[in-house]
Amino acid sequence: MMDTAAAYFRKNRIYFLLLLPFVAVLYATIMPDLFDDWLNDPNYSHGLLVPFISGWFAWQRRGDLQASEVRSSNAGLVVIFTALVMLIVGAAGTEYFTQRISLVLLLAGIILYWFGREVLRILALPVVFLVFMVPLPYIVYDAIAFPLKLLVAKVSVATLKAAGVIVWREGNIIMFPNVTLEVADACSGLRSLMSLLAIGVSYAFIFHNSRLQRILLILMAVPIAMISNMFRVIATGFLAQYYGAAAAEGFFHEFAGLAVFALAMGLLLLTGMILRRIGR
Repeated sequence: MMDTAAAYFRKNRIYFLLLLPFVAVLYATIMPDLFDDWLNDPNYSHGLLVPFISGWFAWQRRGDLQASEVRSSNAGLVVIFTALVMLIVGAAGTEYFTQRISLVLLLAGIILYWFGREVLRILALPVVFLVFMVPLPYIVYDAIAFPLKLLVAKVSVATLKAAGVIVWREGNIIMFPNVTLEVADACSGLRSLMSLLAIGVSYAFIFHNSRLQRILLILMAVPIAMISNMFRVIATGFLAQYYGAAAAEGFFHEFAGLAVFALAMGLLLLTGMILRRIGR
């Protein structure tokens, strides 16, 4: 008779405990920098919460884990080997994303090798959710952010013109008679999007049981992030037009970031409530 995952873990816990310092040594130079990014990069401040939310997802699945049978899979060795190669290649090229994401892959490989496919299926969400704690490579971030900035600037200027505001645009630069504004990375919607996607996945899997509702709610994080940041740029434009540059660049501009994120959160929660009502 096969051991359950819980029984197998208790029987072999000494090996798991011995594995922890090995993994800690492997990632000793990587985790401090990742933690520093969470603390100091506003794009990834949500990363501090990701391991705890992932742990919560795993805790929710404890009943399934206790009942599941362990069928160790040698395919896990292939995944572990791949993760270690990514770690070495990333270190050789000083490429942080590859090194950091290898930790998630290594965790998946260890689960697959020791516990098997069924346990990995049960823990798929907690493991995959950890991807949200890893910052994107800046070359990818910039490649996504720049077209988003252009789109936000274009739609915002069109809206301001339709409202009678005197404004023109060159790329992501918005010019008023009395002030020039730049649609920076923070206004592209990408910063909000990274956090909203993490929150959207959490919200979808905690409060929604329908797979379709979960997918729709997660997808809606994209337009919500963009629309809320367009609202920020448009509001700043009105302030610049009617109250001058100081109003647009002062307290409101700093406060607007928090207000826009609160707006986006509200829209995401409202979307979830509507989906639940429609799904009844």
